[in-house]
Amino acid sequence: MIRVFRFVSVAEAISFLLLLLVAMPLKYGADAPVGVQLMGPLHGVLFMAYVGLVFLVREQLRWDLKRTVLALGAAVLPVAPFLVERHWTRPPAPAAEPQPAGRA
Repeated sequence: MIRVFRFVSVAEAISFLLLLLVAMPLKYGADAPVGVQLMGPLHGVLFMAYVGLVFLVREQLRWDLKRTVLALGAAVLPVAPFLVERHWTRPPAPAAEPQPAGRA
């Protein structure tokens, strides 16, 4: 599930950037709304998938409420999902078992 979240996180960020930097300028600058008509719904589906997956992976990644809220907030910033994917989606390392005193 974490791998799916990482993929969706990157795809959502890319779709947001394409929507803002390519489709919107084409719509308003070249009177070509087809880019927004295609990218808008695609980005909407990826946005909803990202938000839903945040709730599905938060326990696996051991995110507290603060990190979960920040990850949800990242969905509305164009490049923030890249940062979430890069820095917050590594599964936590298992806790090392304590060694008895005198043994290495």
